[in-house]
Amino acid sequence: MGGTVHQRSVVRVGASLIVASLALTACGSRSGNDSGGDSGGSTKTAKIGVIAPLSGDLSALGLGIQHSVELAVKQANDSNAIPGWKLEVDAKDDEAKTEPGKNAATALASDKDVIGVVGTLNTSVSQQVQPVLAPKNIVQVSPANTGPGLTQGAKWQTDPKRPYPTYFRTCTTDAVQGPFAARYLYETAKITKVATIHDKKAYGQGLVGTFTEEFKKLGGQVVTAQTINPDDSNYQAVISAVKPSNPQAVYYGGEYPNAGPLSQQMKAAGLNVPLMGGDGIFDPKYITLAGKTSDGDLATSVGAPVDSLESAKKFVSDYNAQNYKEPYAAYGGYSYDAANAIIEALKVSLKDAKDVESARQATVDAMSKVSFDGVTGKVAFDQYGDTTSKVLTVYKVAGGKWATVETKDFESK
Repeated sequence: MGGTVHQRSVVRVGASLIVASLALTACGSRSGNDSGGDSGGSTKTAKIGVIAPLSGDLSALGLGIQHSVELAVKQANDSNAIPGWKLEVDAKDDEAKTEPGKNAATALASDKDVIGVVGTLNTSVSQQVQPVLAPKNIVQVSPANTGPGLTQGAKWQTDPKRPYPTYFRTCTTDAVQGPFAARYLYETAKITKVATIHDKKAYGQGLVGTFTEEFKKLGGQVVTAQTINPDDSNYQAVISAVKPSNPQAVYYGGEYPNAGPLSQQMKAAGLNVPLMGGDGIFDPKYITLAGKTSDGDLATSVGAPVDSLESAKKFVSDYNAQNYKEPYAAYGGYSYDAANAIIEALKVSLKDAKDVESARQATVDAMSKVSFDGVTGKVAFDQYGDTTSKVLTVYKVAGGKWATVETKDFESK
């Protein structure tokens, strides 16, 4: 089921394109009315920025983030959620790279109307964005950053300290995701010998680190630990290094542009074992890149499959009704919840505010008290800005689609 909703959304894209082109003429006149309809300029504007990859390899995920935020903002404006204020979305492309991400944050931080930001997709990009937004008291909520250090500092395992009071996230972290995968392989799939490979980036390295620790604790053996470079496309060297150790599975830390071809080349070279990764590989593009031999490959992702949740049915139908060109993808529900968390805080902070800048600190303060039932479940934050929800799902490729294997609430042992 995890995959069917992606497939369905992809099929819809063709039809949506036609509808979207027909709707373009109507949109042009409608947006004119919006700006002209203010009664004597009494409505003030606040902007919610988006920083995500809107171009490049990971744009499928980034555009799903952008549109989900647009949906939340449209609904807030339609319902007049914050009387006297109109919200706007300002989306910036970070290309999934640190420097463009920093530039996007700098542009948003210098705009006096920006009150909050949804993003980023990549942990490494957030490391550059946090220190730019924090001094301006601009709240940041990520739907997808899973690196534990972003909320609990470099020594998160031994001495957790919150680096930036402005940063929150709606997805659970690799402190949970890595061990969750380790427990599935060891306890459910009865796999005791695993090889690990990561792409040397913050996300991949962190994921493999927490996976390895838990897998060994359970009694499993990591027979070899290897790395690749994120710009590699030929993986023969790493496959040759892994093969002699006879792992029963390969656990990979990184994203689908590398993981898909790695899986395909692994199987072609006779290393016929499942590749398992985190939410960075949980996308239909992974299966396209990995090919027919990807059946049996595994991924974990944050939360329950959106299409299985009663709470998400309205989001899915509302999203599809907007005829966005791209599907909501893996982080749509989390992005919608992230935007709505900011909107909930704005109901408090903008109520009597003269302007955006003077309301920024009050927005940060209000975020820690936010609590509502979102698309992905209960949305609330702990003392670090982490989500209080620890639900994850294991998916398996079956017949060229991601299928749900199990959804569990992660219990610390």
